Amino acid sequence: MSELDHGTQPLDGLMEKWGLSNHELVETSTEQLTHKQVQRARTGRRLTLRMMQKVNRAFNIALWTRFTDEQKEAFVEYSTANLFSYSKGYQKDWNDPNQAMYE
Repeated sequence: MSELDHGTQPLDGLMEKWGLSNHELVETSTEQLTHKQVQRARTGRRLTLRMMQKVNRAFNIALWTRFTDEQKEAFVEYSTANLFSYSKGYQKDWNDPNQAMYE
C-alpha cells in the first residue's frame, strides 16, 4: 500500500449504514463534487484537507435532507476525523452518536 492509498475509509461504512449512494452526495453538494471524487474518498485515496471537507459537508447535507425536524435536533454532525482514517484527530475506537438513527 502506498502512502497515497489508505484502504477503505470509515466514510464508506457510514454511507452503507445510512444507505447513501455516491450519487446522493454529488447531487446534494453545492460545491461541484464529482462521482470520481466521492469514490476516491471511500476507497482511501489520500485527499487534500479541502477535498475531505467538501466530501464531509456533502455527507452531512445528504443526511440532513432526509431528516424530520426531531431527527435534525438529535443529529450530531460528522467531522473529517470521523470519516477519514488519515485525518487529524481520527480515533479508531470512536462511537457514533447517531448510531440509533440508522439502526
